[in-house]
Amino acid sequence: MDFAIQIFARLHITDNITILITDTQVSTWIVMALLLIFAIIVRISSRNWDASKRPSGLQNVMEMAVDAFEKLFRGNAGDKMAFLTPWFFSLFTFLIFSNIIGIVGIRPPTADWGMTFPLAFSSFLMFNYAGLKSRPKAYLKGIFLEPVFIFAPINLMGEIAKPIAMSFRLFGNVLGGMILLSLIYGIAPLALQFVLPAFLHMYFDLAAGLLQAFIFTMLSIAFVGLASGD
Repeated sequence: MDFAIQIFARLHITDNITILITDTQVSTWIVMALLLIFAIIVRISSRNWDASKRPSGLQNVMEMAVDAFEKLFRGNAGDKMAFLTPWFFSLFTFLIFSNIIGIVGIRPPTADWGMTFPLAFSSFLMFNYAGLKSRPKAYLKGIFLEPVFIFAPINLMGEIAKPIAMSFRLFGNVLGGMILLSLIYGIAPLALQFVLPAFLHMYFDLAAGLLQAFIFTMLSIAFVGLASGD
């Protein structure tokens, strides 16, 4: 199996223009469609909700999940940045779906650095925004003037390294699990291919996928808290 960027389709617009559609793009579209369908189901389940009654079923589960995530965010990033909670909850949900979609044989979008780096860069923008919004002078001073101004290039490189390290951590873990599973499929006897990989899928696609989504999101939230001073 080729673990480089895989071409799903080639669209020839003209003789000089060809649009390449990769497996990562297709799997991302699938994840987006699944999230949209899930959101519609949640909306329908809560449409006829009566405020005088306790929520039940899917609505109750989603309210518990949102409340728990909001408490987690406030506990790590502070109340001042609580308005960013919907963004990070959406990021967490997207990562969960993207990481575990390999269970059904679809290449995870996060097994491509072209996907994980933009996600990490978006978090980078968020925690820099948090720092500049909540305490601009102190935040810029921490980057360029602490402990002394000659350390500014090192501090700046440390800031730039954050999204790069986050993106490679997520990319490496997801891709590593996918490679290992593919190798096992290749060397395992046919009789064991229906038994052994199933347990490994439960770990690499489900357990590790959920763990990596949680780690990536928590790192992003922790950096928001550090940048905002909470």
